[in-house]
Amino acid sequence: MNWNLPQGQSRRRWMASMARMAAGTSLAASTPGCLHRPSPDRTKVAVENQQPGTRSWMLDRTAIDPASRYRCPWVEGYASRTRVMAGESISFFVSTQPASHFHIDIYRMGYYQGHGGRHMGSWGPLKGKAQPTPNPGSKRLQDCHWDPCLKLIIPSDWLSGVYLAKLTEHHSSMQSYVIFIVKDQRQADFMFQCSDHTWQAYNRWPNQFSLYDNGQSQWYWGGGVEVGFNRPYGKYCQILDAPLSTGSGEFLLWEFPLAYWMESHGYDLTYVSNQDTHQYPEELNRCRGFLSVGHDEYWTLEMFRNLERAIQEGMHVAFLSGNSVCGRIQMRADTHGRPNRVFERVGVFGPPGGTREFDSMSHLMHERPYANELMGAQSTGPVTGGADWICRQPDHWLFEGTGMVKGEGIPGLVGWEWHGDPAPIPGLEIVASGPTQGAPGQPNGGEYTATLYHGPRGNLVFNAATIWWGDGLSEPPGYVRPSVYTQPMGPDPRVQQITRNLLHHMKS
Repeated sequence: MNWNLPQGQSRRRWMASMARMAAGTSLAASTPGCLHRPSPDRTKVAVENQQPGTRSWMLDRTAIDPASRYRCPWVEGYASRTRVMAGESISFFVSTQPASHFHIDIYRMGYYQGHGGRHMGSWGPLKGKAQPTPNPGSKRLQDCHWDPCLKLIIPSDWLSGVYLAKLTEHHSSMQSYVIFIVKDQRQADFMFQCSDHTWQAYNRWPNQFSLYDNGQSQWYWGGGVEVGFNRPYGKYCQILDAPLSTGSGEFLLWEFPLAYWMESHGYDLTYVSNQDTHQYPEELNRCRGFLSVGHDEYWTLEMFRNLERAIQEGMHVAFLSGNSVCGRIQMRADTHGRPNRVFERVGVFGPPGGTREFDSMSHLMHERPYANELMGAQSTGPVTGGADWICRQPDHWLFEGTGMVKGEGIPGLVGWEWHGDPAPIPGLEIVASGPTQGAPGQPNGGEYTATLYHGPRGNLVFNAATIWWGDGLSEPPGYVRPSVYTQPMGPDPRVQQITRNLLHHMKS
């Protein structure tokens, strides 16, 4: 194992930065949380994005082993933690086949003059070796016990965000990613929750070992299968060909367009993992608004209750996502005793009628709480499809400045999974709705519903009812537009204005 400081950073400078960080932590700890703190004139995110950007974060050369279909065995890795704070350590576990030296470049993802990333440092050359593919556990768990290659202390000036460690193997120049989140404890306007439970649920590394694989059927929806974070992320397994997903989960697919757009406008935001919502409910009230982003399917009961409590206490919430709060999972520690590294599907946050198509789901728990009691709507059959996002209340403040009229649609914005079946919440408003289709001009019997309701303190809860909301905001470098059932059309000034209106109300 190597214990390395960022390249070019002296030990004296590093110790000084740690001391400043510790002093700042003590001050922050003595400051009470506040949901209505004024926004700074120039946010930390805006200042950060003035740093020089680069597109070198993108993989130049990567490939998938055709025998496995999902892994890049030439160089692949994972991290000891899904998220980490400044001053804490994170270890990287890397395998190279054949054995070869490699190096690691770490990037923070953001706007950065349109380049999408900032280079934070390089480490290496590091000596690599072929590390073993584990035998499946009793519930098909793939739990790697690889030797670490690098232990890194996160510097104090690394702002909260999503970070990509780009692995480059020296013999073949093959590359892949290790993704992790740097979090903080500061107050901010918005808390951007990354959907890493869902990334892991669909991770088929090394070959057909996702939450949807029981060794018998192509797409399994029942229980009795475990997945964990002690393994690399394989290339994403459905609906599109995205080479940059090798090692990065689903972040670049559905979440990066929102992060890129928000950072380009200097919004005051901080990043967390699904696991923070699960484990640290007291941290939710440090932000005015909570953002569920992209494909946020897998939640624990603790996550549901923690966010439900935060809404009761006045937090604004926006589900800029689809198929969210659908699968209920149960977390456990790994064999090293590290908490929340392994999970299993145990239930569904919805009534039995919402999952009638999947026989294997009939054995899962379907009792309350239901997802629509939290979001305003929930996942419903036929589960997949697409649609135009059709305005139903053009005079609502949400549509101010868009010029939209009733019945006007934003082409292809709904997909490939959505929310419908609105809950009977007093005052709930349907702001967009329409039928879904399995192909252009072919209705499939579904109905999506975008909703908005107010919590007990006037706070709002918005549900966009689509995974593809971010597609209407931006098209970052490396982005691959999805095309299945229907296709979103990319950045749209109406989606951007709706989002500005929403975020403005969440800040006020």
